[in-house]
Amino acid sequence: MVMAELIHSLSYEGQLQNRVQGDVLVPGNEAYETARKAWNLNVDQYPACILVAESARDIAEGVQYARDMGLGVAVQSTGHGITLEANDCLLITTSKLNEVEINEVQQTAWVGAGVLWADVLTKAQTLGLAPLLGSSSAVGAVGYTLGGGMGWLARKHGLSADSALEFEVVTADGRLIFTNETENSDLYWVLRGGGGSFAIVTSMKIKLYPITEVYGGTIIYPAADAKEVIKFYREWIHWLPEDWTTSVAIMNFPPVPDLPPFLSGQSVVMINGCYSGEDLQAGMMMAQAWADWKQPIVNGFHKMPFTEIDSISNDPKDPSSAKSSGAWLKGLTDEAIDTLVKNTVGSPIMKFEIRYAGGAVSRTHNNAFGHRDSKHIMQMLIITPTAEALTKAEADIANFKQVMSPHLTGGVYMNFLEGKESRQETHNGFLTEKYNRLMTLKAKYDPENIFRFGFNIPPKR
Repeated sequence: MVMAELIHSLSYEGQLQNRVQGDVLVPGNEAYETARKAWNLNVDQYPACILVAESARDIAEGVQYARDMGLGVAVQSTGHGITLEANDCLLITTSKLNEVEINEVQQTAWVGAGVLWADVLTKAQTLGLAPLLGSSSAVGAVGYTLGGGMGWLARKHGLSADSALEFEVVTADGRLIFTNETENSDLYWVLRGGGGSFAIVTSMKIKLYPITEVYGGTIIYPAADAKEVIKFYREWIHWLPEDWTTSVAIMNFPPVPDLPPFLSGQSVVMINGCYSGEDLQAGMMMAQAWADWKQPIVNGFHKMPFTEIDSISNDPKDPSSAKSSGAWLKGLTDEAIDTLVKNTVGSPIMKFEIRYAGGAVSRTHNNAFGHRDSKHIMQMLIITPTAEALTKAEADIANFKQVMSPHLTGGVYMNFLEGKESRQETHNGFLTEKYNRLMTLKAKYDPENIFRFGFNIPPKR
């Protein structure tokens, strides 16, 4: 860093530190090096300064200061889902806003901006309640919800965004306001599925559900059976009630010594599922159809406390380097299945998972989330330990999407996209009418686009 830039950064530190309780970090500070890192280690960002906020008031002061200094504002809790690296801006980290308050009578929770789903899950379960978390409880609750949030209770209770009741936010002009169905209702519409590029959410109120035990897990078949497994899956889900949320995945595991031999360096097809009905025995009987059809390598379906819901997806909890992408499918036709299997088994792309939506996900809600009529959403994932691996991964995913294009709707689910692909595909994350409204509301709430590090939604001019 040249001397002029260093002096400028130190100026940021001194001026902003006088206005906030949290720490202000600048380049050259050891804590800055830690705080600038994202969960995805591919991200290499260098903010002008970092505010480790301790309160909503700190965030408001930070936004006002950034406006005075002509800086954009990025926000990160866990550092998941980065769409634009936080370079030359004020990065506000919300990890210290980590309070969770459960209202047992109302079956709701107030959740701070830095709270992980694991924190909500633990507190809620002590009272027999469950949040609509995703496949990993290590993800931040607020960021996940702003993008929609499709977890293992989705078909029964909808998206996490659908169960968000209220938000406390800091606007682009530094005001601290509340937004719900009756107060600042247009911003409430935006934040439920439209992302975080309109205001900074400092806390939110969400619904909880009386669930303490579920039936589910993973069934594994050899990749040689992939085509038949997916076709059977197509028939199985046709008869399932909304109590079931499921997915089918083709996994190409790298040769990792920690994996069991039947997975290490192997390709397999997996059925993942969660049954949250009152009668778990009924869910068990429905899942028995798989063993009756063909004996799997592993049948991991079982009753489990809801606190163990992470075990279904078994997503990594520690930071790593990876490329994620996704797309909505038109359906699981024979032709789509043939193309999918031909181009996935043995592919350098590690994970191809197709989640079945429908049910409560497909119901109309007065919020920004789109593509509710689509029933199958696909996610792809590649581990990318080097810059060269990331470049190759991007090309592999683009090629795969091109091959699959006759079977894709053209829509995307924004929570599955990161980086430049997210920036390029944002308009495909929403229906046209909703995207136009998002641009109009962006012009109302953030006309100067200081929150440009969220979803790429430009102000309508």
